[in-house]
Amino acid sequence: MGLGVGALALLICCGGGGAAAVGLVVSNVQAIEEQGQAVTEDYYRALVAKEYGKAYDTLCEDARRRESRGEFTRRVAEEPAVASYRVGDVDPQTLTVPVDVTFSGGGRDTQQVTLAADQQSGGMEVCGVS
Repeated sequence: MGLGVGALALLICCGGGGAAAVGLVVSNVQAIEEQGQAVTEDYYRALVAKEYGKAYDTLCEDARRRESRGEFTRRVAEEPAVASYRVGDVDPQTLTVPVDVTFSGGGRDTQQVTLAADQQSGGMEVCGVS
């Protein structure tokens, strides 16, 4: 009888631990998706408003090393202006998100945003757009 109760207790503990682990993974994926969509929205909202400094502020450290604020501002100002956009679902495996973009001249494109985790804040940042 005691062994049966012990086995049951062990099963409950292990099962509970497994459920907790699954819960943590699901919670982490949801956080990545929410933060990834939010930072992508912030980036494109700044582009539409032509607030290029705000868009630059969403970039990861690597992107900032590749391009200064001034270089980014000049480059983005010379590109076709973003008139509207629709952010797709974040892929938590590849940390990418598709964005359907409409430009002020009427052209359309699907851009792929690459995300990265900010090592200091733990939040997501834009690390590239292709």
